[in-house]
Amino acid sequence: MTPDDTLVTCADAALTFGRDTRAVVAVHGANLTIRPGQRLAVVGASGSGKSSLLHLIAGLERPTSGTVTRAAALEPSDIGLVFQNDSLIPALNVTENVALPLILADRPEGEARRTALAALAEVGVQGLADRLPEEISGGQAQRVAVARVLAQTPRLILADEPTGRLDHTSGARVLDALLAAADRTRAALVVTTHDPSVAARLEQRRTMRSGRLLAPEETP
Repeated sequence: MTPDDTLVTCADAALTFGRDTRAVVAVHGANLTIRPGQRLAVVGASGSGKSSLLHLIAGLERPTSGTVTRAAALEPSDIGLVFQNDSLIPALNVTENVALPLILADRPEGEARRTALAALAEVGVQGLADRLPEEISGGQAQRVAVARVLAQTPRLILADEPTGRLDHTSGARVLDALLAAADRTRAALVVTTHDPSVAARLEQRRTMRSGRLLAPEETP
């Protein structure tokens, strides 16, 4: 692989919240390289640091020590992040939530709406198109959040427990959609999960334990 084949590199990247006796180390010296087309599951229990690692990769947090280097050609709009918690804008309906990033990227409103509706259909929630976030369940909101990322066709998809609030059938459909979208655009896909059956569907797996990203040979 050449440097041009690398999207993100974490080199001994650590993240600490707070200071002195109140300091909490969320990520200890993580080493990770993400390349186009990669399919990676980061597996670990709740509180193991998986979300913090994704935030470092996405650029939402800066490492306390070490480095996180993103390819020069990787724009912020090239990174699609599915958050674990609610991320929809309350004042916008479902379609508007999915279409908003496209409109902000100067896509025509009609085209953005059509793309949004197609993405909603891909995860099976097209029937919610005109509802407000307060009118849908938490699981449905998670599927809408996934649709919002799929509509953007990013080069790097970071999904934080995307199936954690869904039943088995809905979770499988969301994972199908994420994998299919990544295949279409040769995007890299990184999924955090505590579910071994979800992790098994991705080609590579790394384990996160107490803030430490274990090396591949350490992964159980």
